[in-house]
Amino acid sequence: MIKDIPLVIFAGGKSSRMGKDKALLPFGGYPTLTQFQYTKLSKSFQNVYISAKTDKFDFECIVIEDTEKEYSPLIAIRSIFETLQAEEIFILSVDVPFVDIEVIEKILKRRDRMKEIVVAQSPSGTQPLCGCYKKSILPLVYEQLEKGNHKLLDLLGLANTQLVEFEDDEPFTNLNHPREYQKAFKRL
Repeated sequence: MIKDIPLVIFAGGKSSRMGKDKALLPFGGYPTLTQFQYTKLSKSFQNVYISAKTDKFDFECIVIEDTEKEYSPLIAIRSIFETLQAEEIFILSVDVPFVDIEVIEKILKRRDRMKEIVVAQSPSGTQPLCGCYKKSILPLVYEQLEKGNHKLLDLLGLANTQLVEFEDDEPFTNLNHPREYQKAFKRL
């Protein structure tokens, strides 16, 4: 059981490519993808939270709401650190259901007190919504939001960031489109 760092599931995106809120789609025998992820990850993390615009979930969980009108992972990160009394968090997007504890542990083992962000890097690119973020990045987050720059990859470029290499894209399969969701649903 991982006790020293909370895990936050990011489930507050627009889901525009899916056409409906993917966080609320059924998955893996659970009423929602969010509940699937929450249940799976609660077996490994003592503290699991959900980041979303509102508490739209029909199961017992703690939701960290970001009340800004705009959809942005940077706004969510700001809200999380302003809400939780944590010096570091692990972030995972709700739409990557095949990221397992082995992937997470590999990232956690690469944590370094000198690094502010430690995220996965797969053959298809950087996976900014799968990794550790330290509270020390908040000044950079505020600065980027003040500039109107909501790009998470830009934040990674500004912070002291460590990329953890993975040889396979499979765990990071995103469920952005209905066809990807159907393929993942069948894969289970």
